[in-house]
Amino acid sequence: MLINRIFSGNDAVFGLTEGAINSAIAEYGSEKSVGFPDTAYCLPCYYAVTGVKVKTLGELKEALGVVKTLMTRNHELDDALMSGVATALCAEFIEALKYMDGATPYEEPCYGHLADAIIRELGVPLVTGDIPGVAVILGSAPTAQEGVDLIKSYQAQGILVTLVGGIIDQAQELGLKMGYGVRIVPLGKDVTSVIHVVSVALRAALIFGNVTPGDAGALLTYTAERVPAFVNAFKPIDDVILAAGAGAIKLGFPVISNEDEGIVEVPGALIAQPDVSKFNQTSLEARNIKIKITKIDIPVAFASAFEGEIIRRGDMQVEFDGSRIDSVELVQTKEPSEIEDHKIEVIGPDLDEFEVGSKNGIAYVVEVAGKKMQSDFESVFERKFHSWLNCIEGIMHTGQRDMIRIRVSKEAFEAGFRAKHFGEVLYAKIKNEFAAVVDKCQVKIYTDQEMASKVRRELAIPTFDKRDERIGSLTDESVDVYYTCILCQAFSPSHVCVVTPERLGLCGAVSWLDAKATNELEPAGACQIITKEGVIDENLGAYESVNAAVKKYSQGALEKVTLYSIMQDPMTSCGCFECICGIEPFSNGVVIANREYAGMTPLGMTFPELASMTGGGVQTPGFMGHGKHFIASKKFMKAEGGIERIVWMPKELKDMVAEKLNATAKELYGIDNFTDMIGDETIAEDPETLVAFLTEKGHPALGMDPMM
Repeated sequence: MLINRIFSGNDAVFGLTEGAINSAIAEYGSEKSVGFPDTAYCLPCYYAVTGVKVKTLGELKEALGVVKTLMTRNHELDDALMSGVATALCAEFIEALKYMDGATPYEEPCYGHLADAIIRELGVPLVTGDIPGVAVILGSAPTAQEGVDLIKSYQAQGILVTLVGGIIDQAQELGLKMGYGVRIVPLGKDVTSVIHVVSVALRAALIFGNVTPGDAGALLTYTAERVPAFVNAFKPIDDVILAAGAGAIKLGFPVISNEDEGIVEVPGALIAQPDVSKFNQTSLEARNIKIKITKIDIPVAFASAFEGEIIRRGDMQVEFDGSRIDSVELVQTKEPSEIEDHKIEVIGPDLDEFEVGSKNGIAYVVEVAGKKMQSDFESVFERKFHSWLNCIEGIMHTGQRDMIRIRVSKEAFEAGFRAKHFGEVLYAKIKNEFAAVVDKCQVKIYTDQEMASKVRRELAIPTFDKRDERIGSLTDESVDVYYTCILCQAFSPSHVCVVTPERLGLCGAVSWLDAKATNELEPAGACQIITKEGVIDENLGAYESVNAAVKKYSQGALEKVTLYSIMQDPMTSCGCFECICGIEPFSNGVVIANREYAGMTPLGMTFPELASMTGGGVQTPGFMGHGKHFIASKKFMKAEGGIERIVWMPKELKDMVAEKLNATAKELYGIDNFTDMIGDETIAEDPETLVAFLTEKGHPALGMDPMM
């Protein structure tokens, strides 16, 4: 019965797909382009399964013939599940047709297709566990309240929630705030839009996992073992939904449903749960997802799902704005006798004493003590504040040090959130995440403007200046150890970052000090010490000890890497990189593109297309993933001539790194305002125009030795 229903649903979707493709060909012709925007993978699911890129309607019709071969009819469960994969591919074809002629078929709040850049952005929180899982909620809940309660239960655990079908209307009915920023992503109201979350899983395998397109076995193994997704499907489950669910099960994603008719349980894969309030528990158990629980005494929710929440001015109760009024955040190391653990003081007026919508100043000082605490860790802790405070429902935090901005929403205020609750969050997270080095912690929150200004002026700024001097003196030559970082191996099994003082992790989130602190906190964890030994070539940044480390921690997938070369044994990339650097042969230089840039580069490739060549933990000579801050490093491509090779980058990125990049160029080469010599999309998007601009500016790359 179950297998027959899957086949029936598959046949229905295949017929719809065939009719839609034939109609499109009749209207546009077989040479008409087809595909999704903002992806290097054309039709990502079909490409992942078959290794073939579909670019025209004629090719789409041929692909449908290939899909038909997946519809085996041997009445075995595994055949039925593979037939479910065929259903998913048909759904992708139907969805792709919606984007013909650059159409934007989805209106708010629905997203439809998710760009490659979003998947790469999800990489870091997925590997760190900040996003412990991905929920797909399909259909209409028994009541709108039950549906929203389920969504919010996942959101409170940091799980990325995707919605398909009537649940979207139910969430809107109850005014639930949705969007990628709060990790509740309505995909679409047609059942075929579920393919957009399947596409995320399959592209993750290509981007992070070095899975070869067309290797269906490796693809299915990767999604089952490394993509922590599951499906919640509300009754009634028709044959089409059942067929789609079979495809999810084949990918390793269990399906939990309250359907009580015509469904036979498949242990660990298709699970009946009549009580919707227990969907959460059942789903996490089925997918073996462990939730980190940190109990924090605040009146609103705390979860990574709120990290991207935007608080608009009209929704704001009060704002603390360091760009206008003195504000600062600071960590200080103290003697144990100076600290009363869990003491939180508010010095000045509380939030209910400020005028609604007003701008104010704030200073909060977190004082810590511990036998293993080091002053070098203070800045590491401070960098966490941004993420921690953003995890508070109804709070928005930007910036760091004395350029912070915090907004408290009216909803959070009405729920009872007050100034002391900032301290509760900071205390709880410091003690939870840094228990290995912090024994005692207290927080002082200054909302009195005169006191906040004094703390900034007399305490914080001198501390920052002293730290900057210390960090500025840290070079690759001045330390005896580097560190590995293998956090991303959760998704990219062969990738290993080597983190040095002058080369941070390619995700941009792990500096040498971060890696040092991580190693102190978790000696057997992701960041292991590499003692700098066995110099092979200092210019390349080649060391015997580094090679031994990458061979060990990549399980033999890598034999050797260099730290400063893009051409000879470059460091691998996992897919989480902030930027990609690639050789531009006409100018004898390199082009850099950042993940946020959606346009064309002079290499004739967009960021997603460049990224498709670079990720997955493989070495790609001539291309390199890296963090934004590495661009201004004295070690950037040192073996090939350094930053003088940079000829183009998007204007937004160029403006972001200009101050430090210009300073490095001045110090190393005596060049003033080097970024004025670098092209961007407002100047050139093709190599000929770029070379003309570089020639006019006298760019040094034009006179350097060829890299190839």
